Amino acid sequence: MKKHVLKTMPSFKSDEEAEQFVESADLSEYDLSGFTPMKFEFRPKTSALNMRLPQNLLAAVKMRAKAEGMSYTQYIRLILEQAITNGRMDVRANEETQSIHTIELRSTE
Repeated sequence: MKKHVLKTMPSFKSDEEAEQFVESADLSEYDLSGFTPMKFEFRPKTSALNMRLPQNLLAAVKMRAKAEGMSYTQYIRLILEQAITNGRMDVRANEETQSIHTIELRSTE
């Protein structure tokens, strides 16, 4: 039985060149092991949060964020999103007003 060897991903000079490649190539034939998963934020950030933390907690958050390769504000937002999606809280947008600012939080505990 012949072992299937994956192709090396080519380099691209522009986003357009990369888009054309992805549209036409069979990506299952390429070695994607060197790729890093990325999370993209599509919703606009329209609200701000100001909070006070003990200095050592903020320093720990900044260190963890740096280890994860992101800013500490992105890291805090990620932690909040994970807390919501892991079933600790149920978030629903108010369907009557269609407002992203009107959010109802219910504890699932």
